[in-house]
Amino acid sequence: MSLCTDVAATFTSRLGLSADGVWSAPGRVNLIGEHTDYNAGLCLPIALPQRTYVAARRRLDRRLRLWSGQADEPVDVQLDEVAPGHPGGWGSYVSGVLWALEEVGHPVGGLDLVVDSEVPVGAGLSSSAALECAVASAVADLFELDLTADDGGRAALAAVCVNAENTIAQAPTGGMDQAAAMRSREGHALLLDCRDGSVEHVPFEPETRGLALLVVDTRAEHSLVDGQYAERRASCEQAARELGVTSLREVPAEQLQEALTRLDDPVVRARTRHVVSEIARVEQSVEALRRWRIRELGEIFDASHASMRDDFEISCPELDLAVDTARAHGAVGARMTGGGFGGSAIALVPWGDEDEVGEAVVEAFEDAGFRTPRYFAVDASGPAGRDA
Repeated sequence: MSLCTDVAATFTSRLGLSADGVWSAPGRVNLIGEHTDYNAGLCLPIALPQRTYVAARRRLDRRLRLWSGQADEPVDVQLDEVAPGHPGGWGSYVSGVLWALEEVGHPVGGLDLVVDSEVPVGAGLSSSAALECAVASAVADLFELDLTADDGGRAALAAVCVNAENTIAQAPTGGMDQAAAMRSREGHALLLDCRDGSVEHVPFEPETRGLALLVVDTRAEHSLVDGQYAERRASCEQAARELGVTSLREVPAEQLQEALTRLDDPVVRARTRHVVSEIARVEQSVEALRRWRIRELGEIFDASHASMRDDFEISCPELDLAVDTARAHGAVGARMTGGGFGGSAIALVPWGDEDEVGEAVVEAFEDAGFRTPRYFAVDASGPAGRDA
């Protein structure tokens, strides 16, 4: 039984009624462009084949009843009571979407909803945005908001989900994850310009070049609400203020060294160096992908990881070990991906060598006394939408 079918069956068993439909949205893995989104920069995610599913039924009142496949007790809240930090937990990500839709003038109402997911939680693969965007797609259809038919509407829904996560769930994330979940295209990476919200679809089918994209979930503890992410964002905002620009996107890569001399705090300098150089690496990666310069792409991946490890300081021993082991066993390039402080790494490996590389990482983790990681190869998949 597929998870789509399973979540619909769970809805019926819990409520005694059939759902009005089932919607889903993908997790994402970022090829490159970390912590650039809230700096109005560029990033290059793909949508994962792993998805979060929601079975939903519209109510006639303003009550939200939310069930998770991982919890016995529902979240039960009135829509008018949704506020920053309330109802808390995973329910904030769901109820926050309806709150944020009302904030921009869309009429919505109560829901009964059951959610289950294939996206690993805590792996840095954007399980929260997958949940938000699956719910947003369901609400847009159930309340006839006409926001899923074209990219403009999908961009608006992605922005709603960002507001829900920032305001109600109180996680200070940027907009990359939601854009990837709502606006991606199968077989393509999403080049997202976070300054103006524009996107370009860049072909990404590594199997046609004898490669596979391997994701390693280190299972190291990963959280975006423990203050570390917010500190990095604050450092970037401080740098922009001191440089007299609206965002670090306004600092050209060729003027980076001069800009760094104007920043007194060595930590702020290092954070700035990462962001400006990372935006340039996104541009270089897109060019390498278009020309399929594999060696060059691998070198860019490696440089990105070094920058995140040394300048932005968001790696950890598990991520470094996964990256180093993958490289030592034939990866063209490897890097940590996502917000950092745990989560996942990615590696471009020769097609057919996924298990060999993955098992080498597992063995290295066992030798180091770390938790056993999970690994899986992924393709670039499609966006959020209705499944049944």
